[in-house]
Amino acid sequence: MLAILFPGQGSQAVGMAADFAAEFAAARAIFEQADAASGLPLTRWICDGSEDDLARTEVTQPAVLAASTAIYRVLEPRLPRPPSFLAGHSLGEYSALVAGGALDFSDGVRLVRRRGALMQEAVPEGVGMMVAVMGLPGEQVAAICDAEPGRVEAANFNAPLQTVIAGDVAAVESAGLKLREAGAKRVITLPVSAPFHCALMAPAMEKLVPALAEIPLRDLRIPVISNVTAEPYREGAIARELLREQVCAPVRWVESVQRLVDLGVRVVLEVGPGKVLTSLAGRIAPELKRISVLTVSDLDPAIETLKEVLA
Repeated sequence: MLAILFPGQGSQAVGMAADFAAEFAAARAIFEQADAASGLPLTRWICDGSEDDLARTEVTQPAVLAASTAIYRVLEPRLPRPPSFLAGHSLGEYSALVAGGALDFSDGVRLVRRRGALMQEAVPEGVGMMVAVMGLPGEQVAAICDAEPGRVEAANFNAPLQTVIAGDVAAVESAGLKLREAGAKRVITLPVSAPFHCALMAPAMEKLVPALAEIPLRDLRIPVISNVTAEPYREGAIARELLREQVCAPVRWVESVQRLVDLGVRVVLEVGPGKVLTSLAGRIAPELKRISVLTVSDLDPAIETLKEVLA
């Protein structure tokens, strides 16, 4: 079985999916819809802008959604068989919902632009931070954070020995020192604009509720693995609640990939900018066949490989 993986914020890069838009009308149409729905010159910023143009969260989120969807619209009709599951890392779950038919693309663009703005506004600049912790199991990282008197939490369980923590600056720095003392190989401050997936995002979570209520969410054609529960779901009503919870809840990516394996998935295909998720999947479940489609030159080799491994 095949699962499609969609990347989240942090994978953005100038030029992402620009070659697809140049060569394929389906991708070009997605970029045009993204510009219209967002009210932003996303195509110009993606194709000819600077890293600074894409750095603001309310721009990054619709831009990554547009790039991932543009690539998937070209890829989907060429797949030798439909995927059995879809999954996305944080923002990538919205790309999965678009691909699975639950969320209209234009609605998705408007929703993630709003989500990005709310997440940016939730915590004043300089108040929060995120740090990647390498070399300790996620459970140990979470326990050290839980014991810290300040506000700090495990935010992304990305790989068995890679966990991101988030919270108030002082609490994160204090927890970072304790994690080093506990044997962490590296503790790296991430260049993000806000501390995502922690309790500090509560104002954004609550303010997102009206935006989620306005958007139609249909039942999915293909089940999506939830970041919150690491379980598949199909119902649009469940998607709405999970997207609300996702703002503050940790991304359970290790469990999500393990659940895909348990469900019978043997091949994962990352669609969108970067190759972060295929790399993480290799650390979580090395037995998985891992493929990525980032550029047009990746397209035909990926299809041929899928034909071979899914035969």
